Amino acid sequence: MAGTGAGGGTRFEFEAELWRWEARTDSWVFAALPEDVSDEIAELPLPPAGFGSVKVEVTIGSSRWSTSVFPDAGRKTYVLPVKAAVRRAEQVDVGDVVRIGVETLL
Repeated sequence: MAGTGAGGGTRFEFEAELWRWEARTDSWVFAALPEDVSDEIAELPLPPAGFGSVKVEVTIGSSRWSTSVFPDAGRKTYVLPVKAAVRRAEQVDVGDVVRIGVETLL
């Protein structure tokens, strides 16, 4: 589901499962954006960022923060890092399916 966000970017809402990045099992947890959302983000006229990343504002539960989503060639989607402080605050962890709001930042 896409719409225009308060910051002027495009806002998407979806559910995704949290998973641990295999290369760094100590701390990195991600959610993969659905393919249709990733395709829409890839087509937006956004300023270029490093490694093909896109700056976003994210909402999970009552937590809101700024970060970037990164293209994952293996999954063919963008992936969103979900930091430990957010997982603790929202009482979610690897394997949980969470409702996520992502707004692209212009």
